Amino acid sequence: MNQAEPIKLTSLSSKGGCGCKIGPADLMEVIRSLPPAVPNPNLLVGLDTSDDAGVYRLTDELAIVQTVDFFTPIVDDPYSFGQIAAANALSDIYAMGGEPLTVLNIVAFPISTLDKSILADILRGAADKVKEAGATLVGGHSIDDKEPKFGLAVTGLVHPDKVRTNAGAKPGDQLILTKPIGVGILTTSIKKDQLTEEETKRLTSVMSTLNKTAASIMASYDVHACTDVTGFGLLGHGSEMAKGSGMGLIIRKAAVPILPRVRELAEQGFVPGGTRNNFAHLEGSIRFPEEMDQLDRYILCDAVTSGGLLIAVAPEDSDELLAKLKEAGVEAALIGEVTVQHPGEITVLADSN
Repeated sequence: MNQAEPIKLTSLSSKGGCGCKIGPADLMEVIRSLPPAVPNPNLLVGLDTSDDAGVYRLTDELAIVQTVDFFTPIVDDPYSFGQIAAANALSDIYAMGGEPLTVLNIVAFPISTLDKSILADILRGAADKVKEAGATLVGGHSIDDKEPKFGLAVTGLVHPDKVRTNAGAKPGDQLILTKPIGVGILTTSIKKDQLTEEETKRLTSVMSTLNKTAASIMASYDVHACTDVTGFGLLGHGSEMAKGSGMGLIIRKAAVPILPRVRELAEQGFVPGGTRNNFAHLEGSIRFPEEMDQLDRYILCDAVTSGGLLIAVAPEDSDELLAKLKEAGVEAALIGEVTVQHPGEITVLADSN
């Protein structure tokens, strides 16, 4: 490859697009085939509820939160890719109510075909986000691979009594989302040169924004459940919250913030495989209105990278929490509520009423 020419990192991935996770159905099939874990009373959050991270109690007042996440490039700028990958991994700690403490870099890179400066830029972007989070880089691991991949293993701290899981939602809770969706469709469009420079900058800004501010603000309110919206999409992660909590969720499609041009690009066919897999996996768990077309259903299932937090907050706190988030510059919206009806399922409403 001629290093004098601009490198399109997204073209180096066999999958490209959204950097999606293994599909939820495939993943659960693998997990169910494993022998049961040895019970440990100090494991506060494990595999049972498909939560964002594991939580292990060290003392009565201290627990560690652990997560790992990595993927192939979804933007072409190496520095931005590093920022996005770091923000995405750090988000799991924030979703659990924790504060990031240490991180390890995970690197796969074709060192014989790509210039080392590209890897340096990826690591620099990640390091800047780690610094912004107040965490400390303590090392990492790298391998030579034909496809570049990057991410972080993150350890955080949380008080055992202040852990936020996706399984505590209560009837009447209001659902707040802190970032717009449509990321998977737009990152797939980048690979096909369908976004302008300004649109790419806007998308990159959304993905590289830490959920630190949102998490810090929600800590002062009566939040019963929280998850970050990533590879399984808004409805996928919402479904995990519904099933884990034994509650139903109502999502008002018209209230869900969606990035510009997502519908237009979906109409042109730029719907990633991960988004289609999410929709297929959720069949039977989502009650869509008959008048909602397939593309709008896909958009609500769109595979997100470094998305926002989905927060289930007590109704008496929802208006103030939403106002505080917006005052701090968070792109938050009230998108639905928790109900006792249809436990384990999501009901999508076409309007915002």
